[in-house]
Amino acid sequence: MSTKNLPGNLIKFRGRTWVILPQENEDIFLLKPLGGSEEEITAVYKPLLKIEGGFKEAHFQEPTIEDIDNFETAQLLFHATRLSFRNAGGPFRCMGKLSFRPRSYQVVPLVMALKQQITRLLIADDVGIGKTVEALMILRERIERGDVSRFAVICPPHLCEQWKKELKDKLDIDADIIRSSTASAIDRKISTDQSVFAALPYQVISIDYIKSERRRRQFLNDCPDFVIVDEAHTCTLPSGATLNTQQLRYHLLNDISKKLDRHLLLLTATPHSGKNDEFSALLGLLNPDLAKVDLENATPKQRELISKYFIQRKRENIERWLKDKEKFPFPKRDSKELDYELSPSYQEVYMLTRALAKQLTTTNGKRNQYWAALSLLRGIMSSPDAGIEMVRNRMKKKKAIIEIEEEETIGQKLSANSDNIESLDGLEFSSKEMNTMSKIHDLLIDVKKKGGDKKVIKTGDLVKGWLKQKYSPIIFCRYISTAKYLQEALAPLLPSNVHLEAVTSELSDEQRKERIDIIGKAKKKVLIATDCLSEGINLQDHFDAVLHYDLPWNPNRLEQRDGRVDRFGQTKEEVKSYVLWGSDNPMDKIVLTVLLKKVRDIQRTTGVSVSLGEENLSIMDEILKEVLEETNVNQGKQLSLDLTVNGKALEQKFSNEISQIKSKAEKLRSIFAHERVKLSEIETLLKEVDEAIGDVQSVENFVISALKHFGTITHKQDDHYTIVADTLPIKLKVFFPSDLQQIPMSFVSPTPRAQIYIGRNHRFVEQLCQMVMNAAFEKQTTLEKVARVASIRTTSVKQLTVLIQFRVRNVIREKSRRNELIAEELFLWGYEGLDPSVSKKTLSYNEVKKLLLDAVPQGDMPLEQRKHNIQEQLNNFEDIKEEFIKLAEERAENLVGAQSSYKTLVGGSDFKAVYPVLPPEVIGVYVLLPVAKKLF
Repeated sequence: MSTKNLPGNLIKFRGRTWVILPQENEDIFLLKPLGGSEEEITAVYKPLLKIEGGFKEAHFQEPTIEDIDNFETAQLLFHATRLSFRNAGGPFRCMGKLSFRPRSYQVVPLVMALKQQITRLLIADDVGIGKTVEALMILRERIERGDVSRFAVICPPHLCEQWKKELKDKLDIDADIIRSSTASAIDRKISTDQSVFAALPYQVISIDYIKSERRRRQFLNDCPDFVIVDEAHTCTLPSGATLNTQQLRYHLLNDISKKLDRHLLLLTATPHSGKNDEFSALLGLLNPDLAKVDLENATPKQRELISKYFIQRKRENIERWLKDKEKFPFPKRDSKELDYELSPSYQEVYMLTRALAKQLTTTNGKRNQYWAALSLLRGIMSSPDAGIEMVRNRMKKKKAIIEIEEEETIGQKLSANSDNIESLDGLEFSSKEMNTMSKIHDLLIDVKKKGGDKKVIKTGDLVKGWLKQKYSPIIFCRYISTAKYLQEALAPLLPSNVHLEAVTSELSDEQRKERIDIIGKAKKKVLIATDCLSEGINLQDHFDAVLHYDLPWNPNRLEQRDGRVDRFGQTKEEVKSYVLWGSDNPMDKIVLTVLLKKVRDIQRTTGVSVSLGEENLSIMDEILKEVLEETNVNQGKQLSLDLTVNGKALEQKFSNEISQIKSKAEKLRSIFAHERVKLSEIETLLKEVDEAIGDVQSVENFVISALKHFGTITHKQDDHYTIVADTLPIKLKVFFPSDLQQIPMSFVSPTPRAQIYIGRNHRFVEQLCQMVMNAAFEKQTTLEKVARVASIRTTSVKQLTVLIQFRVRNVIREKSRRNELIAEELFLWGYEGLDPSVSKKTLSYNEVKKLLLDAVPQGDMPLEQRKHNIQEQLNNFEDIKEEFIKLAEERAENLVGAQSSYKTLVGGSDFKAVYPVLPPEVIGVYVLLPVAKKLF
């Protein structure tokens, strides 16, 4: 192959200048337009080139005095060139393709992934830390390395839209959602006989859609080589259970994992249910040897093996790792318990129900009898409507729908997230007890009619206060009927301009998303939700406070609910998390003091987030049973809250269990938090990337300056900008909703509410970069010109100084493979002195950059003098071209050094710069002269 055909070189084809890209197929040219986008990459079949008229070797046009314009626009060209790079020379190949700047701690899983030839990880970072971002970085890195061309994200059905959005927003990848509601439409879209799993390269799949035998086989036949599984804890192998949903999910994952060269990422905030065999089964999906490891008694060698596949970090790990070197990216949490008393009418309902429940469980001590009695109390104390529905269902002998499948233990019921009313069919009623049920029903209707629900009034007062403080709360309820009741009851208590909405599992996943999007646009809003929104859904863009209207009987659920707003991406400095509980309700008292407060106190004092397993909750179950059977019900409001001797023993046992969980969690995270990875090493690499492709501040400076250059009106307001839509060039308007007159624009992430985030990879930025480069390089452009050459007088220099912008392309090859990458880089160089070929002082990158960005023109210099100054320096270029080439070769060597430091961090293969594409391309030349001294 001739040198002109090598990757990185330029050719002329079909009237355009193209860069030759690396391509393994020798019969194909892979071409990208010089300065063009990734979407314009074209494959050309070489034998057809003769028909097309062939191609010619091309050379980049050096600047001439015809490219002269104002020096201020040199900054635009500098930023536009850097920001247009998608394949930068840094060690992480994904960075140029991300629309966000990752936090240093989010890079740690990427480092772990690259230490493996085949990526297999269980990422179990705490709720809200950023597992999705970490997984997306690993995915993009594997794509950029040529290891992956297809992928699938497998998740619960309610998270499909969220994953599709994350892939689009953060990686600019359009994925297809595959589930029951979309299957028919996708089948019609595919013209071949292939299955959807073979035909679609980027898939987001509902795990419940493919867990059945028929679809599972079809999926496994065409499964991509990169799979992400979200909420992986729902796919563990249940210990001793019969065939159920969770087992079907586990068998699906197990089959996926059997192909050992398939990349597999498992994501969950709760990897350990408390049962070691379930956790080991999850780890065994990554490496079969791990399925046999007893984690608590593992040898150092086994722990070292696990640490290669498992990372789990809580916020305290992140805070300790950052050590004030980087802003802690999470809000503070204001947690409080807010008590209320029952009204006399509601107290009467409670006392009657409590007496009935006790009678039912003492006459027949069957476990299902006890659970149904507990459910009756819980429903009635949730809201009048929940109690009414529960009683009516039982009186009509109607079996309520339970969403949670095949629950074997009360521990599971305690942690269930179904928002339907539980069935009371387990209770056997006498005629007298049925009469009591009827009386309870009538009393609840009376409570609702008279408005005797102090729980609602307390909630209304709290929410009004939060709204005044500019908080947007979510109120979590246990039951659908309670959510509807609360929406109706709260409406007259809140200002008329507050958007109040209830979202429950009665709505489909798509409808929930639509409702949330609508309410999210409101300035003042309150969302009432059941636990269908408590897992996985990101709500931090719209909400910043949580009220637990119904006390969850599982601290894991409490943490999941809070995690909807208290997570990475929350812009509020402090979020609210309040628990509402009945001070004269013994059940609430025990759940709050024995369970939730113990767990929260551990979190406050040690920073350790405690997750409870089923066996721990079963102890809590026994304590509740003691309370149900022993609490004195004959003392009116002054209910006895004292536990029996047995109850106190159980409480002590529960406290001991929590302490052991805390100890175990601290011990495990000391190993699996990977704090030994040095922040300084990752930060150094990230700063190199920032300089190579532009950081967040560069994006902001460029966009605002470029818009002003092209005549767009912009207004800065605090931490964002407002753009007057009518003044935008037509090519840029298409990236925003057509009905917007004022475009709210922000460059920071997390992004302030109601702002449109503009990252370096946003199509708007990409188009703006191309407009600036067209204005600089195209001779016939109608755009406002951008200077490739300029000359000014400035107080920033003491003698004649020349600044040069180079674009350098290096071809990097991995020694152990044939993979090649073209890495683009903008390099700055300069010199002082009239004749550079004789004697001069050269300027470093940073010195040139400072002058380029900070030098201010002084006075007016005649056009002819400016042209003369520039031409004089351009004439010298022929004499110093060898120096340009030497400079490019030195940059290639520096790139080898950068790759070496990367290898030290992650291990793996050696890299070498095969060659720089010579000569480097001169983008711009700028001549700076000192301000002339006055003679008198």
